[in-house]
Amino acid sequence: MSYRKLGRNTGHRKAMLRNLVTSLFRDNRIETTEPRAKEVKKIAEKLVTLAKRNDLNARRQCLDYIYEKEVVKKLFDDIAPKYVERPGGYTRIVKVGVRKGDAASMAILELI
Repeated sequence: MSYRKLGRNTGHRKAMLRNLVTSLFRDNRIETTEPRAKEVKKIAEKLVTLAKRNDLNARRQCLDYIYEKEVVKKLFDDIAPKYVERPGGYTRIVKVGVRKGDAASMAILELI
């Protein structure tokens, strides 16, 4: 599987992506750089599909990835039931221009 390194070593990259996914499910939208948003989208889509199964094993797999138990509860009780009839495409990336400091392309990642 190919992925973006995002200029970080393995541990830092994994922790950053886990934090971003946790924030996305907690707040329903995050603003980050475009490459990060694309990586988080892949992970978030897989976790929502997993949560749609709504069994104990799926909940434990989500708990392994998401940092906060309350966010996993929200994912299984509120977010996943909304997408039962939807086969995929649970998130949307909206480009919002460039960051003033370093001209990085910014994007908003949100749940549909």
